Amino acid sequence: MSAPVILTVTRDFAAPPERVFDAWLDPAQAGRFLFATPGGEMQTVEIDARVGGRALIVERRPAGDAGHRLQYEVIDRPTRLVFLFAADPAEEGEWSRVSIAIAATDRGATLTLTHEMDPQRAAYEDRTREGWTMILNTLAPIMEKNDD
Repeated sequence: MSAPVILTVTRDFAAPPERVFDAWLDPAQAGRFLFATPGGEMQTVEIDARVGGRALIVERRPAGDAGHRLQYEVIDRPTRLVFLFAADPAEEGEWSRVSIAIAATDRGATLTLTHEMDPQRAAYEDRTREGWTMILNTLAPIMEKNDD
């Protein structure tokens, strides 16, 4: 059995850890950055923010609807969030694990996202890293505003 592919993306935010953490579980905020693309239109953002709860995020894109499913394993506000992740279409056995660690800094917070992928998905490592980087880069200006 091969070891999982583990990729890590880190981003600093000019916002307190609580604000950064809460954005991941608030449907109104999550719909602005989580799996959102420049040419897409968010269709569904359903989040059951509890351990064992699930989320469904669907964005209409030019190539068709892109669905993303999450199942929460750890919710430890404001420092740690762990969820199983699958992009549609996916079977239950195709879930991967995403861990988010948030640490306070002098300027706000540092978020470290770690995605454990099945070794069979190794060819998607760069694309997946680019996707998470885009998500965190989209979240940054949202965190800098005080309009939630």
